[in-house]
Amino acid sequence: MAGYDVVQIDTVGAAADAALAERRKVLNLIGAPIPADLTALAPDAKVLVTTVRRGVTRELMAALPALKAVCSWGVGFDTLDVGAAREMGIGVSYTPGVLDDCVADLAFALLLGTARRLAEADRYVRSGSWCRSGAFPETVKVSGKRLGILGMGRIGEAIARRGAGFDMPIGYHNRRPKADAPGIYFDDLAGLATWADVLVVACPGGPATYRLVNAAVLEALGPRGILVNIARGSVVDQAALVAALQAGTLGGAGLDVFEEEPSAPAALVAMDQVVLTPHYGSCTQETRRAMGDLVVANAEAVLDGGALLTPIP
Repeated sequence: MAGYDVVQIDTVGAAADAALAERRKVLNLIGAPIPADLTALAPDAKVLVTTVRRGVTRELMAALPALKAVCSWGVGFDTLDVGAAREMGIGVSYTPGVLDDCVADLAFALLLGTARRLAEADRYVRSGSWCRSGAFPETVKVSGKRLGILGMGRIGEAIARRGAGFDMPIGYHNRRPKADAPGIYFDDLAGLATWADVLVVACPGGPATYRLVNAAVLEALGPRGILVNIARGSVVDQAALVAALQAGTLGGAGLDVFEEEPSAPAALVAMDQVVLTPHYGSCTQETRRAMGDLVVANAEAVLDGGALLTPIP
């Protein structure tokens, strides 16, 4: 019997993978199917390492009789069966805090890119259109615009701080108001969208927020409004978004996430008023390393007899 401490089903970064393998006995299933005889292979494994990309199911946790904790890479947990884990007495950790700044930075990059038509302007220069056609069309000023934020968690707060630097009045919609949150609380998302010039989606995914940004919200945001989504594709009704952009009832969109990743609808790809990125909000060398380190630290804490450092609330 190998006596594995850890079962790992997805990479959490090369450096973190190597560190975990050096310190603990790891059954490496990265990129591999889950074996039918997993219980026999790892009867003593106390930690399962996964990611928000691969997730974890009730069945997988049940196949590991000694499991004490699932340590996941990422801040989303809509792919993790947290309810089943709690029923089974298994802790679940994620990697909050360390990626807030990079995701908030990308939210503003998408906002600026959409309002100032940066991707289109780049193509305009590269294609020689500037020489042939002259000055680029006028774009939209960002500073001073009203910034609406859906989800005032850590990332939402980081976005609000950046908005303050652009002299933007802040409004937000959350499940409930936060006493220390910046800006105006709106108890109705459509009301926030009506008030805002820009709506940034920064809430968790999952059933509770499924297509929360619907046709009515997009209509309320209006023909000069900009939608930015750095949360989950499931939060926005993608068909309604395409329809609003095609009809001109929404001004533009900056999207890092989509309903069926890694693909983006051809209709969105064809639009100049849309900026698209490949779900890479946390994708910087510094942040990805910090995320991997935090997964390892959570795993080690449990294996050393302690508690998870960053459990899902």
